[in-house]
Amino acid sequence: KEILEKYHDLFTLQWEGVIGNMCVPSQAEWEQLLTNCSAFLFYGMERFMSHVLLNWLVAMNIPKCRLVILLDVVRSQQSYQRITNSDIHKSCLRIALERPTETAMLLSLTGVGSVIALQWYTTLQENAERLELLFENLLSFGKTAGHTVHILQ
Repeated sequence: KEILEKYHDLFTLQWEGVIGNMCVPSQAEWEQLLTNCSAFLFYGMERFMSHVLLNWLVAMNIPKCRLVILLDVVRSQQSYQRITNSDIHKSCLRIALERPTETAMLLSLTGVGSVIALQWYTTLQENAERLELLFENLLSFGKTAGHTVHILQ
């Protein structure tokens, strides 16, 4: 929340979304956020695709969204229990589609211009550091997404 407030004025007058654990967004809220944005940030627990319905996402057309940043794949005991309970009801193929590379491909097929995503599990603190570095380079310094990812590496 501090990072969003710090960079609020540099990027846009209007940040829209769900912050914290106020509520779990419905599929309609996910759709509204993705279709009405030029950039989308997911900073959360487990895999982004475990939060949205696959059939719903692949049917979307979201060309206005030029950049999706997925700072996900963070695991806690509680999130691991939730994802384990959810995965029991999914096929192996469905679970495979939730992996980072597959998620990036699916988002690209819906019209997203660029996707920045993690490839392995991490911590909330490491993702906070990545978010700070991303925003500093993208928003303060005006670097491209490609240059910013190179800096992150």
